[in-house]
Amino acid sequence: MERTVRADLPGLTRRRRPRPGGALAPYLMILPGWLWLAAFFVTPVIVMVSLSLQTGDFIDGFRQTFHFGTYADVVRAYHVQLVRSLLYGAVATVACATVGYPVAYWIAFRAGRHKSVFLFLLLLPFFVSFVIRTQSWNVVLADHGVLLGPLKDIGLLPSGFHLLATPYAVVGGLTYNFLPFMVLPVYVALERVDPKVIEASTDLYASRTQTFLRVVLPLSLPGVFAGVLLTFVPACADYVNAGILGGPSTTMIGNIIQTEYFTNLDYPAAAALSFVLMGALLLAVFTYARTLGTEEVLEAAAR
Repeated sequence: MERTVRADLPGLTRRRRPRPGGALAPYLMILPGWLWLAAFFVTPVIVMVSLSLQTGDFIDGFRQTFHFGTYADVVRAYHVQLVRSLLYGAVATVACATVGYPVAYWIAFRAGRHKSVFLFLLLLPFFVSFVIRTQSWNVVLADHGVLLGPLKDIGLLPSGFHLLATPYAVVGGLTYNFLPFMVLPVYVALERVDPKVIEASTDLYASRTQTFLRVVLPLSLPGVFAGVLLTFVPACADYVNAGILGGPSTTMIGNIIQTEYFTNLDYPAAAALSFVLMGALLLAVFTYARTLGTEEVLEAAAR
């Protein structure tokens, strides 16, 4: 009987032969990504670590001496600029969240069929060069520019008032340039909120404020978490805004790294500063993730 069944239904008893490379397929698919990271991230990091431990000069050359004292030297010399960069980045991130969350909320829940249009308008400045967009703010914020000039002419501002070369101009430029990095992740998270959940909260006699604080905001935390990371990290390492809109008293660590590398040709100091900045950013990010509760954020994202 068993032979008959096997003869009539050979497909049920015949096992499928494993395809060649079937077990390796997931690893082969991810291999290009690993190769990309190895070529353009791991290898440069190893080279920069080696460079930061070298001594010498540009004329006589640099030699590997494993001189760890370079890290202590650059921290002592540029700790003010490092703290300033972290402070400017944090303030710009808070400003982006304060401005960007309502924008993302309005697009997600109020824009209707015109969501794509408003998202396109939000991204439209990105079609222009980062440097040109920052330079345009230099024109707008000039002492006698299109913004301050008329206000000074009618007497609302004193003639000596200025915004350029101040922390306000640098933080404003950072906020403007990195605002979409906050809006887009928050918008994606808000877009995933099920309208039935909001309707259920209203059925349970929750006010709009309670619905937002207890339903919408917790569900949008994954987007806020991603937006903070995408904004804070590049804002702290930026040097364009401080170079164009700032002055000597608003120099950020990115400007110091650029000067050490391209002007002073002190490659070990520039590499050491880069890793000091990287370490400070990682510490700040881990502290933020710990405070916010990464596991809760991931659980909310999974739901």
